[in-house]
Amino acid sequence: MPQHNLAASKPLDVSLELLPRSRFDLVELRSHFSAEHEAVASFPHCLYWSSHTTAGFLDRSLINRLTPAHVPSYIEAFRRLFPEGAGYEHDRLERRDDLDPQQREVEPKNADSHLAFMAGGLRACVTHPNRPGESVFFVDLDGVVDGRPRRRLARLIGFREERVVRKTRIEVPVSGHPIDSVNLKDPRLGVYESLSEFVASSGVGKGRLRIVLDPTERHSALTVNEYETLLMKYDLAEVLRNPLRFFAEKSRHALANPRAVPAKTIGYAKYDFVRVLNQSLDTLGLRGSIVEKVLARSLAVPAARFFRMQRSVSLLVSERQDGSNGIIEGTYQSPILVQWQRAPRQTRVVEATLTELR
Repeated sequence: MPQHNLAASKPLDVSLELLPRSRFDLVELRSHFSAEHEAVASFPHCLYWSSHTTAGFLDRSLINRLTPAHVPSYIEAFRRLFPEGAGYEHDRLERRDDLDPQQREVEPKNADSHLAFMAGGLRACVTHPNRPGESVFFVDLDGVVDGRPRRRLARLIGFREERVVRKTRIEVPVSGHPIDSVNLKDPRLGVYESLSEFVASSGVGKGRLRIVLDPTERHSALTVNEYETLLMKYDLAEVLRNPLRFFAEKSRHALANPRAVPAKTIGYAKYDFVRVLNQSLDTLGLRGSIVEKVLARSLAVPAARFFRMQRSVSLLVSERQDGSNGIIEGTYQSPILVQWQRAPRQTRVVEATLTELR
């Protein structure tokens, strides 16, 4: 085969840079980056990757269920559920041991954005068919801080096919606490080191590592986000116990009974959240729509099921700056296992599948 054909068959990797217009920004990438998509027009598939923990993508199946026109109202519901400045532990910067004094001066208070990212089922890495009518949304939940837009980086990779290279199963140690989160990058577990070696020894240059909970695992999910102790051990645990916890905190002054004792606050918040949600749906003309039906079903089930957290996550595999191939992640990204009931044993099983993009 001629050399130029060999080159043409390789995946095409394009870097994307976005400047958000507001704290919450929704960008349809195919139209926003039309030239970049034109460059990969000959490839039937695209992989999209975000390097952030408060900005990412919706799963294609969810977009199809909602339809593109209803995506903004879906995201808005989670932004209302986790209002900005609702007393999150993650936002108490003086308690953040991970920050030095200089960082505390500029660190955004964005626990609400992290929680909405996880609860809304946003992903750092997704694949889409490369078709002109296929909408791809980049959802930014924390794009502007103190009036300044943050620099957002993403990648678009056009490819022809995805081939399974190898699989492995890993047992992840979990605690005996019913509500808990486990950072798979914690060096004490050895999980991420095993996954990294699994990828490095494969020889795959461009690919995807998909981590999936074993079908027998229940009451658990996977996400990619920042593993900061206050966010994961306090704020996330609170909303797993009661998804309206922070909505109640922010809305307390507007409840029907302003003298409501704390024990009644959640009850009023449920009413107030549904009322606000219904007003939003009416304003957007979505009464009776799939958005209302999805959210109504969510509110009728236990707290953990309200989340659209997934049973799988995908990690990009590509060339690093030092020339080696391996898992690519943003500065604060970690794969995280979350549980809301005790595991039968003090481990949970995940299966990792490495695929090659060609």
